[in-house]
Amino acid sequence: MISAIVLIKTSVDRIPEIAEQIAALESVSEVFSVTGTYDLIAMVRVSRHEDLADVIPGRISKIPGVEGTDTHVAFRTYSQHDLEAAFAIGLDN
Repeated sequence: MISAIVLIKTSVDRIPEIAEQIAALESVSEVFSVTGTYDLIAMVRVSRHEDLADVIPGRISKIPGVEGTDTHVAFRTYSQHDLEAAFAIGLDN
């Protein structure tokens, strides 16, 4: 699974509507409304690198009100869930 963090600039008067449209897209797992340079951050998860082009410039960037994106592809993903599963290997419940 390939994870990408997409920083998104939007029309500020439409942030909630744009966030909902992005969140409804297949391959988008979360959308965060944030402070700072960008208005939204979307987590995109796909099985192939080529699929990123379909999701980010192909869908996210075409939503009316999206003014620009900055995409960061993750090398590795670390999460509390992953750590708990790793420590539980071989343990009987």
